[in-house]
Amino acid sequence: MWEELIRKAIAQMDYAYAPYSQFKVGAALLCMDGRIFTGCNIENSAYGPSNCAERTAIFKAVSEGFRNFKAIAIVGGKYGKIQDYCAPCGVCRQVMAEFCDPEAFQVVMAKSPEDYKVYTLGELLPKAFSPETLEVERG
Repeated sequence: MWEELIRKAIAQMDYAYAPYSQFKVGAALLCMDGRIFTGCNIENSAYGPSNCAERTAIFKAVSEGFRNFKAIAIVGGKYGKIQDYCAPCGVCRQVMAEFCDPEAFQVVMAKSPEDYKVYTLGELLPKAFSPETLEVERG
C-alpha cells in the first residue's frame, strides 16, 4: 500500500516550483475512502507565501470536500534527488493536527518505494494544539 503512495509523491517532485531553495518536495495524501490527493512545494521570492507539498495536498483535498485522512507520503531532496527521509515541517504538522487523528494518521517518510519509515502524527507532534484544545467539533 505504501509503495503506490510513495510513487505518487515522487512523481509530484517534478511539479515542484523551488527556484530559491532547489529543494523539491512531493506529497501524496490518502483519504479514508481510498482517494489520493497530491501536492508539491511552491516557493515564492518573499518566502512567507510559499506552500509546502503536504499542505498543498491537504488543502486540495479539503477544498474538494474531503476531510477524513488516513496517511500521507512525503519525499524530497535538493535538485529533486532524494537522499534522505523528508520530515514535514512544524506548520505542516499543525495543519495535519487540524484534520487528522494523531494516533491513527500515518506519516510515511520515504527514500524510495521500498525504503521508508512510518510514524503516527502523535509521535511527530505530541501535545498538539488542536480543535479539541478549543473544544470545537470538526465539520
